[in-house]
Amino acid sequence: MKVLYIHNDYAKPSGEEHASGEIVHLLKEHGHEVRWFKRSSAEITGSKLGMMKSFFTGIYNPYSAKQLEKVLDEYHPEIVQVQNIYPLLSSSIFIPLKKRGIPVVMRCPNYRLFCPNGLCLDNDGEICEDCFNGGREINCIVKNCEKSILKSIGYAARNWYSRVSGNILNGVDMFIVQSEFQKNKFIAQGIPEHKIGILPGIAPDVPPMNCSDIGKYITFVGRVSAEKGIYEFIEVAKRLPALPFKVAGNLDGNFRIPNDVPSNLEFLGFVGGEELNNLYQRSRIIVVPSKWYEGFPNVIVRGMLLERPIVTTNIGAMQSIIDDDINGRLVSPGSITELTSVISNLWPEKQRCKKLGIQGKNKALALYSRKVIYNTLMAIYDKAINNCKFQR
Repeated sequence: MKVLYIHNDYAKPSGEEHASGEIVHLLKEHGHEVRWFKRSSAEITGSKLGMMKSFFTGIYNPYSAKQLEKVLDEYHPEIVQVQNIYPLLSSSIFIPLKKRGIPVVMRCPNYRLFCPNGLCLDNDGEICEDCFNGGREINCIVKNCEKSILKSIGYAARNWYSRVSGNILNGVDMFIVQSEFQKNKFIAQGIPEHKIGILPGIAPDVPPMNCSDIGKYITFVGRVSAEKGIYEFIEVAKRLPALPFKVAGNLDGNFRIPNDVPSNLEFLGFVGGEELNNLYQRSRIIVVPSKWYEGFPNVIVRGMLLERPIVTTNIGAMQSIIDDDINGRLVSPGSITELTSVISNLWPEKQRCKKLGIQGKNKALALYSRKVIYNTLMAIYDKAINNCKFQR
């Protein structure tokens, strides 16, 4: 099968780039021919003129549509997968795809179809679905969600145009989401259920686990930011001074390490590759206390494969991945009391930690292996092809 993958890269490498790259590798592993159609936000970074242009190209970019037409007529893909289209591609790309009757799949790792910034978070780091309801995109401007009124207007305008033009809804044959939770949110916003497929993230490669090592740390892994629950994690460390806590991840631009961080908590900075796997194996519990609608946290699946119990929140995709008291524990987002209680009770129970970890690995292998994900993706492609034929 000939696949064209469309994506607007972010200015800096992100999880979306990693995920799209993994999907392309997966397709190529199974003999499919894949070609990229890309733009990069790095093209406009640091340029005032570029940023001004992106205000308009995010709404509608006829140049990208014309460039895509040339690629389509030269390459003749059998199916097209789309990911991020902002700010240099825009929803204009769906017009030539629709005109040629090519089946289109759109991977949606966030909520950008309905929330201009895609995160469903307000400036205080609280869950916000205002743009899902009355007023729609105007809420992004009123709340100044991008902390720049020009950017907030631009984000709102491009979402408004995509919504009222119907370019995305009418141009996509199957939407890919990452969890049942996200699927239900999409259905509530008017996306037909038959046009939604669930494709979790691909399980990362990890080394064999040393089952005799139960670990000696309680570890937070991920971007260090408020919505990820870092402040709650720090407070738990304060309440449990006899236990060792670690934080691994890049500091968010808006996060500053508090002056009163307890001595039993250590910030390690970014940790990756073999060093990250080693950190997991040296940890007894992996904590992911996010307070927002995570797409599909890779850190959780890595922990499951390395047989570590996961303590996370019962919100977003996490509640689809972790089954409470089966392969980890779930707590209410933002609840320091619950998080403290669960960690303090789980820590001394080594055999229970091992059991939860082993059951987590079993689930990860059963649901998130490369073979399972590939078969699921092919089923979604088949549905997209059938939906496309039905709409002709």
